[in-house]
Order: sequence, then C-alpha cells, then structure tokens
Amino acid sequence: MAAALSHEQKVRLFHDGYIVIKNAVSQHLVDRARARIKAAKRGESLAPAVELTDLVNDSNVTPILTDAMGAFDPPSLVHVGVTKQSGPRDHFTPLGYRDRDLPYFGHGMHAEGLFTTTPPQETLTGSPAERYAKMIGSGPRGDIGRSADVIGTNTYPLFQDPDMTLAVGSFTAFVIVCLNDQMIEGCGQTAVVPGGHRVLEGFYRWQDEQNGNVGPEGPGWPRFDYTAPNGAGHIYLPDAVQEKLIALDPNPPETTPDGKPWPRPTQILMEPGDAAITIFQMPHTGTRNEFGTESRKNMIFRIRNKKRQPDKVVTGVSDHPDRGMMGEWLDYENGNEPFVRSKHALTHMWEEWDGMQDIVAAETPKLEPIRFGDVL
Repeated sequence: MAAALSHEQKVRLFHDGYIVIKNAVSQHLVDRARARIKAAKRGESLAPAVELTDLVNDSNVTPILTDAMGAFDPPSLVHVGVTKQSGPRDHFTPLGYRDRDLPYFGHGMHAEGLFTTTPPQETLTGSPAERYAKMIGSGPRGDIGRSADVIGTNTYPLFQDPDMTLAVGSFTAFVIVCLNDQMIEGCGQTAVVPGGHRVLEGFYRWQDEQNGNVGPEGPGWPRFDYTAPNGAGHIYLPDAVQEKLIALDPNPPETTPDGKPWPRPTQILMEPGDAAITIFQMPHTGTRNEFGTESRKNMIFRIRNKKRQPDKVVTGVSDHPDRGMMGEWLDYENGNEPFVRSKHALTHMWEEWDGMQDIVAAETPKLEPIRFGDVL
C-alpha cells in the first residue's frame, strides 16, 4: 500500500472534498479493533483504547495524511461511531423533524463544529426569544443567558470566542476508518455532498466579509428554525448553502412532508480496512443502519494541522480544540489570537494542506467562484 496519495487522488480530494483509501488499514489492525469493541464492558468508554487509535497511529493513514496535510498530533482518543440496526422512528431529531419523515435514511446534513442541544420531543411554544432561551439554557450549565460560556449537550460552545463572533469550532481533516462491510447503501454510512466543501467555505468567507461574524447567528444563518415541526430545530446549514448543495445534484431533491427540499448526500461506501479522509468544511451526515447485517462500525478521528497551534495537543475527538473539551478557556501567549487563526482557516480551507499546494494552484483557476449575493 502506498504511503502517499497519487497525483490523481489529490486532484479528486481537491474537487470532491473527500477520498476513500482502499486497504489503508491492515486486516490485523481491523481484527484487533473489532475484538476490542466486542470485549468492551457495559458502560466502558473505548475512546482511549489503543487498539482503536492504532487504526491511525500504526497504519498507512499516518504517512498518507502527513504527506497530504502536514504534521499532526497522533490521536489519543477516538469517536467510536457504532450505529445499531434500526428502521425509521418517530422521535424528533435535532433538525426539528421526525426521524421517519427525513429523506435519505434519516437526513441530518450539517456543518461540523456547531452547538447542539437535546431536541424537544414535544412541540416548543412561545415567542422566538423565549424558545431561543429555552434551547440554549437546556445544556449542562443550565440557564446562564446568551454567552460564550454556554455549551450544548454535545459539549460544543455556543460561541468559540468571548466576543461571540465565531460560532463554529474547527480542525483540518476527518479520518473515518471502516471496520465492517458498508458497500450497500442504508448500512449506516457517513454521507457527504461531493463539492459541498467549496460551498460552505464560500459562505463562511461571505459572512466574514460582511461583518466578521462566522457561523450561526452570523449573516444569513439563524440558529434555530421556529417553523420546524417541534418548534425549534437546529439550522445546521443556512438556506443559501442548502440551495447551492441541492443545485450540485442534477436529480430533484427529496422533501419532508412540509415540502421542504433537502440536499441529496452521497453515501461513502467502504469495506473493512478502508479509510475516508475529508476536509473539515465538508457538509456531512450520519444515516440509519436499515439494511446492515450488524452494527455499523466507523472509527472517527478529528485531526488538526499542528502549525495552527503548535503548543496545543489535539486528542482526536474535539471539534473545538481552541477551547477545552467542556468549553474551558485555554491560555495563549501574547499575540496569539486563536479565534482569528481559526476564522482564517475556515475561510482559506486548503492553506493547512501542505502537500496539496501544487494541486490547489493548478486546479483553482479551473473553478467557477462560489458567490453569495454580490460577495465572493
């Protein structure tokens, strides 16, 4: 197995925003990881299990990603993405719609790094301001008002910075290592919109150029959808982004019962030992495991190029490493403005991919600019 992506693979990664690397992880490492999952005790966290972190640290994933992206901290933790078999259900999802009503095996397309709280299972009523307060006050710190100290039930901060101008955490790359057969759609795959990374980066750049506020509650991106069936659905992608993602697909989009169209994702089909690498800005979603013969097993790693903050260690699970895992404020040396650096990374997505710069220089002139309004 090659220890670097080919030129053609890098071109594909640039245009699609993701790449599947066949047999990136040896069968020995796959078997060892599956055995560790099977041996887990009830309630045990497998996040620090070396048998799982070795799927990156002791495999060809590390030299491949180092060549394409640059140096990064070896993951010490992993997001264990096990999805049990299930059909459509009646519960409200964070989008504010019932699971059974969402297309594409349970559409949940989202930008990464966003505050989320437990979706109300009874329709939320009251004014938008009252519903907003209830939603942000339902996290682990309770009702402390609108501030950057608020964190969601997913531990992600409402805002990253004290001035509340950045509402998106960020890193550089996802790595998803597959441990079971996911070659048939509907087996719980991760799904993406090829090319969608350019749309989301373009929107972040447009927001930044409007007034410097990036993410939900910035220009064109309300945080909650008060017209959703449960009265307060998270808006994980703004309407302007959704429209451009829908336009990337020549087929008509599927809709929820209220007639709202949703972007059609492409399920990432993989076999055990395959690894997918995606750029951070890729819109993505999990899906229901309706047709799998076992639980879907994807081990997910969040990787950041070391040069963004050389003295901070990124463990592999946090999508907001400028803050602590539970939103703690970290210390930075004088002159180091972490949130300014992260805004720049969000709006200049290929700068942290050191081994892609020749590809970026050659391929960017071939692309039509992504425009929102009159601003690039």
